[in-house]
Amino acid sequence: MENSTTERLQDAIATYRNSVDYLEIRVEQSESTSLAFRGKQLDAVNRSFALAGGIRACHQGGWSFVTFNGLEELKPRIEEAIAQAKLVGKETTQLAAIATIEDYVKVELKRDPRGVSLQDKRQILEAYNQLILEYDPRIQTTMSSLGDVFTTNYFVNSVGSCIVQERLDVTGRFGAIARGEGGIVRQGFESIHSRDDFNSLIGVEDRVLGAAKRAVNQLEANSVKGGQYTVILDPYLSGVFIHEAFGHLSEADFVYENPRMQELLTIGKPLGIEQLNVIDDATLENLPGSIKYDDEGVPGQRKYLIKNGVLTQRLHSRETAGKMQEQPTGNARALRANYPPIVRMTNTAIEPGNTPFEDMISDIEEGVYAVRMLGGQTNGEMFTFAAAEGYMIRNGKIAEPVSDVTLTGNVFQTLKDIEAIGNDTLFTNGGCGKGGQMPLPVSVGGPHLRIKNVVVGGR
Repeated sequence: MENSTTERLQDAIATYRNSVDYLEIRVEQSESTSLAFRGKQLDAVNRSFALAGGIRACHQGGWSFVTFNGLEELKPRIEEAIAQAKLVGKETTQLAAIATIEDYVKVELKRDPRGVSLQDKRQILEAYNQLILEYDPRIQTTMSSLGDVFTTNYFVNSVGSCIVQERLDVTGRFGAIARGEGGIVRQGFESIHSRDDFNSLIGVEDRVLGAAKRAVNQLEANSVKGGQYTVILDPYLSGVFIHEAFGHLSEADFVYENPRMQELLTIGKPLGIEQLNVIDDATLENLPGSIKYDDEGVPGQRKYLIKNGVLTQRLHSRETAGKMQEQPTGNARALRANYPPIVRMTNTAIEPGNTPFEDMISDIEEGVYAVRMLGGQTNGEMFTFAAAEGYMIRNGKIAEPVSDVTLTGNVFQTLKDIEAIGNDTLFTNGGCGKGGQMPLPVSVGGPHLRIKNVVVGGR
């Protein structure tokens, strides 16, 4: 199948290569299963095989994108894409130059989920779901799911590249909802992800039960008193903070269209303490955002967005790199082949510093320890995050649990207010949304962070 598919795509590109400034075809074949429990009920069982494709053409700066569901549609769809690009193109095509690449990227599988029966997957999920339900009588319901998807992605373009990439994602998601006195409702979540092994979902009872424990523990918590505090973010929350509040601002399509952001995000500008290093790294192993090539055939890279406290780089597609006269970074990503690639993060993190957790909290008389993420939103440079759990810090020690911990601020001020960076680190998997493409697999990471003057809102 591989050879015949790539040959058909290469032949099609060769036929139409000279009709427009740029042409690419992406085809994705996928095989997936998913199962879900809600409370005691088996809520969903899905198995699917799919083929999806997308064609992008660019002419005189005008882009078109056309999708298809079968290779027999290829010729008329390419002609459609070319005609549409010529209709809108009125300027100059500006695409950063890239090398021609021919490659086949295989997944080195440990235990292949395609060899595990639906019955076995159901039994594994049901056992975990039951563990959560039985943990405490105050657990009202659960949301538990297992999923796996194996894809083969074909990419050919008019530059001469021909890349085939295999990809496996295995995911377990576990949620617990607990109800306490007075109708208080709390939630706890845990997720597990692997790029090469179904067995990553076996023997993880302790992690699954973490979702139940966190939901129940928060029932005992009183609402935090609103005010300004020195706050410690745990690694989960520091990773989400840097992804949501700063990572999206680093995506060059956002900067290119926004004069105020161009001013705020001038390369070479100091943004934080010298110990602050922020990376977007597609080359890390076995993480959701790891890619060998992006969806424009550009190699995935390790990039420093902030190096020693100074803004050093941003994330690019070929078009944003061309327009801003910078280098492509391998950050053009699409949810699937029937979506156009747009500028997206991969694995985004704050690198660890050198401060142990005990030293970080030792001189805080009254502060807040914010743990994990419940939800949040960003609006330009402003952000609001709700922590899943909170604890007061009193006289250098972790004290009683508190609830309703929301953190609000301006990202540039907050980066300047980071006082210490932990010597630990942790990556967690996530799904990112942008431009109607959700959830794109990404990972976020970081160490504990100490930040002064954070506005914390209670109930």
